[in-house]
Amino acid sequence: MKMVFRWFGEGNDTVTLNQIKQIPGVEGIVWALHDVPAGEEWPMDKILAIKAQADQAGLHMQVVESVNIHEDIKLGLPSRDLFIDNYKKTIAKLAQVGVKVICYNFMPVFDWVRTDLHKALEDGSTALFYEKSKVAHLNLSEHVKVINENPEFTMPGWEPERLAHLTSLFEAYQGVTEEQLFENAKYFLDEVIPVAAKHGIKMAIHPDDPPWPIFGLPRIMTGQNNIRRFLQLHDSPYNGLTLCSGSLGANPANDIIAMIHEFAGRIPFAHIRNVRVYENGDFIETSHRTQDGTVDIAGVVQAFHEEGYEGYCRPDHGRHLWDEQCRPGYGLYDRALGMMYLWGLWDAYRKAAAEKETNQA
Repeated sequence: MKMVFRWFGEGNDTVTLNQIKQIPGVEGIVWALHDVPAGEEWPMDKILAIKAQADQAGLHMQVVESVNIHEDIKLGLPSRDLFIDNYKKTIAKLAQVGVKVICYNFMPVFDWVRTDLHKALEDGSTALFYEKSKVAHLNLSEHVKVINENPEFTMPGWEPERLAHLTSLFEAYQGVTEEQLFENAKYFLDEVIPVAAKHGIKMAIHPDDPPWPIFGLPRIMTGQNNIRRFLQLHDSPYNGLTLCSGSLGANPANDIIAMIHEFAGRIPFAHIRNVRVYENGDFIETSHRTQDGTVDIAGVVQAFHEEGYEGYCRPDHGRHLWDEQCRPGYGLYDRALGMMYLWGLWDAYRKAAAEKETNQA
């Protein structure tokens, strides 16, 4: 397991590379060019600027999250070929600086949805929260207002260019079915995966967050059956999955451990985090510790260890602790704590496996 840490760049993140370097076991950063609109080719000078910063800190930059998919590709519009061509060119550039994995998603309009960015937990920390009934009756303009109350940071999946065209985007998706979204995804994969394979980069799609349709929009990366179908759309080791225990764990029906065992060879990247799911369908993000949420994090890490996982992993969304002022969900303290919890589990399983092997010898 190769441990990495998401970083949003100088001026766009309260966490510094020097701080990341001090977390035991961190090898690299998970990065992106967040100021480049979806669909545009990434400029090489900006890519090299990130590389210089990572090199200076002694961290690699082998995982990108995300090279976002333009909505015209998801909609299957004739203009998609231009944006797919830009995507291919970006892949070639990323290969030049040593990128091995590109995390992305195929969610229409929004990457993720929460109703409260700072919901209080019992211990006084705050975390991202999803209130199911509120989403069902949500005024989107009010939700955009909540996001815009954090103007010092860009919010992945809620970029200004998307927010400015919500009405037209929703109109464009009228009548688009889950089946059509799968078809449009296949078109994208058939074009992009051969290019990624040529350059030794694995594409790793992220599950939908939350893993069910919202606002009448179709979603396809919601559970084991759909993930299996997506990976079969273009059956290649370069068409992979970002296994996110938090996104998938918002639906208790998802058997994440079974997914790890089934898809292990197609998971180049993993996000490991916990959520507490309530009976009414609400959920809140908790510490990474198994006992604090609904997801069996200990079992998740054990499954990865049993499969001999050698891919990249990062602690995902954290709580906001000790009055830290940070990007919602992406502070330093709780993600660092989460990483050490994951390492503790991994080391325990590794030691147990070694002792078992010795005893059997």
